[in-house]
Amino acid sequence: MGIADLHSNHSEKYIFTSQLPRAPIPDNLTIPEYVLQDLDVYAHKIAVVDASDGRQYTYKEVGILVNNVAGGLIDLGLQKGDVVFVLLPNVAEYFILVLGIMSAGAVFSGCNPSSHPLEIQKHIQNSEAKVIITNAANFGKLGAVSHLPVILHGEQIIPGTIPVNRIFQADPRKFPIGVSISQDDICALPYSSGTTGASKGVMITHRNIISNLSQTLQDMEKIPREERLKGPQYCTLGMLPFFHIYGIAGIGFSTMRMKGKVVVMERYDLRKLLLTLIKYEVNFAPLVPPIILSLVKDPIVNEYDLKNLKLDAVMTAAAPLASELQNAFEHKFPRVEVRQAYGLTEYSCVTLSHCGPGHARGIAKRGSVGFLIPDTEMKFIDPETGHSLPANSPGEICVRGGATMKAGYLKNPDATKATIDEQGWLHTGDVGYIDDDGDIFVVDRVKELIKYKGFQVPPAELEAILISHPSIEDVAVIPFPDQEAGEIPLACVVRKPESEITKEDIYNFVASQVTGYKKVRRVEFMDSIPKSSSGKILRRQVRATLMKRL
Repeated sequence: MGIADLHSNHSEKYIFTSQLPRAPIPDNLTIPEYVLQDLDVYAHKIAVVDASDGRQYTYKEVGILVNNVAGGLIDLGLQKGDVVFVLLPNVAEYFILVLGIMSAGAVFSGCNPSSHPLEIQKHIQNSEAKVIITNAANFGKLGAVSHLPVILHGEQIIPGTIPVNRIFQADPRKFPIGVSISQDDICALPYSSGTTGASKGVMITHRNIISNLSQTLQDMEKIPREERLKGPQYCTLGMLPFFHIYGIAGIGFSTMRMKGKVVVMERYDLRKLLLTLIKYEVNFAPLVPPIILSLVKDPIVNEYDLKNLKLDAVMTAAAPLASELQNAFEHKFPRVEVRQAYGLTEYSCVTLSHCGPGHARGIAKRGSVGFLIPDTEMKFIDPETGHSLPANSPGEICVRGGATMKAGYLKNPDATKATIDEQGWLHTGDVGYIDDDGDIFVVDRVKELIKYKGFQVPPAELEAILISHPSIEDVAVIPFPDQEAGEIPLACVVRKPESEITKEDIYNFVASQVTGYKKVRRVEFMDSIPKSSSGKILRRQVRATLMKRL
């Protein structure tokens, strides 16, 4: 852990830097060029395989198809900087489509297929998408925006849509790409709740993602090409959603950069997960705590011979992993290393890592979320004074580095200004501290997001829906601990006088307007909601009042 020279400005007094050496960032490469570099050397190695039916693509095939997709999109009239909205589950072709979008100079914006149709349509309209890529199962959710050009993935045919195979078979020579792309051009527009609750488009550049990948892959980049070619191909599980920056970049791009193999699973099913891990000899599995809990407790696991597992490590980054659960997992899977990481969409993915292949820095302490990746600064500020704090002092985590979203939030300068200050510090909304060894611990959240099974649920969004009900006087939505989900949204509701609204009514009312993971899972009626003099909900006081009752 390095500490910068002391400054007179208290907000800059304590700045912590990585112990790891600087990570060289290739200049003048776009993400597709960076990810598929040395393609000819690894041409016949498998890049991606779909566990649903075993279909697979070699690196040579991926390279050809990426160019075809770029040419096909340009033939549709796509211009540099246009947004392509992708509404697909995890499929093997997802990476090909995204790299093709970026090769055309366009911007990828992914969305959760389980989202409510109104959420999907709002996303498309806000992003001003010019082309949509989806499948037959989700086509009906497009509603009023289905007039846009729609590329349809899968075998089904819907009149007026464009079969994905037509794009895959496009001839890039017939439609010269010729697009001049800079590393500073925006390439991805994932949507994040940030620190303020409302979903916003995060404008990420080629350089942002390449910076983050270079920082996190530093150890693996040192492995000689010959060794990677001769040794067994490293295999990563691709089950976390690809519409998320962690899925597309942290899993997909990073594995393909190192010419490993991504095994794609569309959705979680414990039996299918175990079969996939064994059949494809998966080495690295990014998972969320509820799945780790199932691997520990579900009797289904005992039906499989765990000696056949080739798993080296699991990593959880979407939500904190309880130490008790980590102990239980390590007892059941003693050969599997448990890693934790911490990341932000606004930082293009990973900010802290528990360890890396080769362990150049060593392993972070149990219970921590890792240590700073190269070329990244961090400070911890007192939320009341804004002063930076020394080691071992909890404060709001602020991070600064080349992976910080360069362009901010789409059409939202106020939110951008509230998140990234004039000195370039990204305010995460999480509270934590760094110890004397440089290991970082997250202990609380300033921001008010609820982490349900790794998904972010903004309380403000649910509160806005609930307060619109004619029988509800006031409401506060808070996180409530749950062993399986981590946290669930709990609604504290003040009913209007003489109202007879029931808890079941409230569940159904919210469920009709949001995607499944955002549903209110518990309702408690209260006489009033504690608020500050300015009218802000005092969530900690709400929780304290509620816990006394339960």
